[in-house]
Amino acid sequence: MVTVSWDKMMVSTDLETGQTLWRRKQAGLLTSCSSSSDGRLLVCASDPQNCVSICEAASGQTLHLLTDHHRSTITRCRFDPRTQRVVTVSADRGIKLWDLLAQKTTVSINSNHGNVVSNCCFTSSGYFLCTASWDKSLKLWDLQTGGFRSQGGTTLQRGHEGIVSSCCFSADATLLVSGSYDSTVALWDTCSSSRTLGPEGHSDWVTDVSITADRKLVASASKDTSVRLWNIDKEIPEVMKSRRTDGLQTCEECTKSLPPSRLQTSETPTRCFSCRPVLSSTNRPQPPPLM
Repeated sequence: MVTVSWDKMMVSTDLETGQTLWRRKQAGLLTSCSSSSDGRLLVCASDPQNCVSICEAASGQTLHLLTDHHRSTITRCRFDPRTQRVVTVSADRGIKLWDLLAQKTTVSINSNHGNVVSNCCFTSSGYFLCTASWDKSLKLWDLQTGGFRSQGGTTLQRGHEGIVSSCCFSADATLLVSGSYDSTVALWDTCSSSRTLGPEGHSDWVTDVSITADRKLVASASKDTSVRLWNIDKEIPEVMKSRRTDGLQTCEECTKSLPPSRLQTSETPTRCFSCRPVLSSTNRPQPPPLM
């Protein structure tokens, strides 16, 4: 796990042992971080330099440093699913795609959002990008055909009454989930660009959303200090709110208590970190060649 902070530190932690693997201090306040799909690279954005660092995940060593990449704070940075490009969105309302092979910005878009672009996400194919904005809207961008060059993005409106903070596509790209500072979560049918559901239950800003690979559950995090799971297969979403429970499950090896899980599946851990099989070095992601 890699975390970044306004203390300018990028920290990598081994989830099996809980030990810090490395710590790297960056030039400014770190506003966003993401990993490549193969786990070999990391990208982070810093403020007020408006720069992007592409690093080696194994060591945190910087491979590329893009200075003054935007004219204002970079709010989100991500790799595309094929790890060919890095997308960044910014308070300057711009979208940029930086090509890792060509080592230059190959696409620069004026989003025409009416305010800060707060977040973005790719479909699993990498063909479409969604942007979320403080202007209360989302936009879909067709990166495969380049249709945005003449037509702009497809705007999703009337979904939220407040700043849109987050967005996430389902694995098959037919569903888009968004969260807002109006305390709501919205689900969108991407084929018709229409809102299908608007589950309510949070009492404060929704800061992040995600969706399971099978499209059955949506998770939302909020400033109201709760994380909620929404069953979107039901006509009225069922909310499962995390609570402390008695009768904790114990490790089958050493009998230590395991964290409670509300979703019991075949993949629910039955052993603690210390007792699980160690991943062999041959199966660990290897660092990329230095450029």
